[in-house]
Amino acid sequence: MNEQTAEPNKAPEPLKVQPPARPPRVPVFNLPPALFFSLCLLAVIYVVQAFLLPDDAVEWLLFTFGFVPARYVIPLSQQGPELFWTPITYSLLHGSVEHIAFNALWLMAFGAPVVRRIGTLRFVLFWIFSSVASAALHTALNWGDISLLIGASGVISGLMGAACRFAFPAERRPMLPAHLNARLSIFEALKSRTVVIFMLFWLFGNALIAVGIPLVGDGSQEIAWDAHIGGFVFGFFLFSLFDRVPPRPSVEPAEAEKDVLQS
Repeated sequence: MNEQTAEPNKAPEPLKVQPPARPPRVPVFNLPPALFFSLCLLAVIYVVQAFLLPDDAVEWLLFTFGFVPARYVIPLSQQGPELFWTPITYSLLHGSVEHIAFNALWLMAFGAPVVRRIGTLRFVLFWIFSSVASAALHTALNWGDISLLIGASGVISGLMGAACRFAFPAERRPMLPAHLNARLSIFEALKSRTVVIFMLFWLFGNALIAVGIPLVGDGSQEIAWDAHIGGFVFGFFLFSLFDRVPPRPSVEPAEAEKDVLQS
């Protein structure tokens, strides 16, 4: 006798169709955590400075944490210890919403590939040393000046210089995320047409700033173009001190006819 698993007169139940799997959500801002935290820190500091502190406290904040070249011509016995930390802390302060918004956009564009490549700790160290390098050149060209320097533009310029060493491939190759590209030597970077064109545009923009033509805003506030150059030179020539060998991705060759900066 054969066993049956269903009643003779009962029709088989139709197969249940599984709904298609939902594609993974792509975040609007796909930023490394270290970079996201940096942007949040800059924003919080500015909100407190601009909207919560009274005028006297804002003046104290800028004087205590902003960078002033004149501090290095005054004997230490006649001033406070601010000269030791202000070459770094000035990069966390901004003077207006326009100032911090403009810097945040550039920080996202060039900070993301650098952070993904060198990691959080090296990024923090890079921020510190590029900030100091920017302040150092500004001091050398404005020795004894009493003007106040604030803003992350010098650090961002350092990130731009660092990106020139890996984010623009020297030759046509399969399209990869920028942070996985091989690091170019200084000579190879200077041979890359893409890098040279980018550097020329960057220098032209800073030349306009130097002669009083702002790229953004009404130009009522002076811009420390020399600090930008100090950061860029540091990032371009010394990036190898912070770099690490990126992992070799297992990807199939793809058509890529142009150098691509991805972030």
